[in-house]
Amino acid sequence: MTLQSMTGFARTAGQDDLYAWTWEARSVNARGLDVRCRVPNGYEAVERAVRTAAAKMFQRGNITVGVSLERVDQASTRFRINRDLLDQVQALRSELGDAIADTPPTIEGLLSIRGMLEPVDTTENEEKRTARETAMIASGQEMLTALAVARAGEGQRLDDIMAGHLDILASLTQEAADAAATQPEAIRGRLAALVEELLGAEPKLPEERLAQEAAVLVGKADIREELDRLAVHVAAVRELLDDGAAVGRRLDFLCQELNREANTLCSKSADVELTRIGLAMKATIEQFREQVQNVE
Repeated sequence: MTLQSMTGFARTAGQDDLYAWTWEARSVNARGLDVRCRVPNGYEAVERAVRTAAAKMFQRGNITVGVSLERVDQASTRFRINRDLLDQVQALRSELGDAIADTPPTIEGLLSIRGMLEPVDTTENEEKRTARETAMIASGQEMLTALAVARAGEGQRLDDIMAGHLDILASLTQEAADAAATQPEAIRGRLAALVEELLGAEPKLPEERLAQEAAVLVGKADIREELDRLAVHVAAVRELLDDGAAVGRRLDFLCQELNREANTLCSKSADVELTRIGLAMKATIEQFREQVQNVE
């Protein structure tokens, strides 16, 4: 399956003999799924249908959906005052009383309030309105499909970028395994130097203490376990990228595990080259994690 991004944009349009409408959808990153839908007053059934379709189609992302609706023949449109809204404005003005200016509101000011003027549709009937709602819902679902395609296209680009990061991380893991500081000869040399130094210490250290110090050095020098886990995590990430779908949360968890192993490698390092490799790993993992934040 194709990796899915959480970012995308889509637009669709439609019309009947009375109205034209345009749908737009924007999607950005989010921890979960948050669908916000804005429709004209009276079209709540359209909102519910599109919101339900979005919830079935997507699992993560902050998705803002909106539709604008306009008369095809604006010149023939008649308007009337929204009396309910006018009564609310007047009641609010009375409630505020002395807190606002005593100047009466102007007709221009009242008409500038959104929704104060509403169209009078003398030719509308229930059958036509139902047909329009059905067509608007179909356009909305078409828009959501286009949004899914846009998110998939962005997901493919993310896949290519993250695959590059994984290749770099795998190469760095191999560099760490090949580093001179991790080789048995180097470890034995450092251990011999430490034992010689401890044997010459005054007062003499007991053999038990010598064994403890040697064990600590060997433990710090051996990073094979960290390298093995890094390789396993990289392989797991590749499997998730191949799987696609909604893998963002699992990728984020694996980023934490990769970073944990890179931190341990750096803390164990007593060699400049190995430290350089560990820091390069951490930088690559951080770049990878930034891209993961966009994955559904």
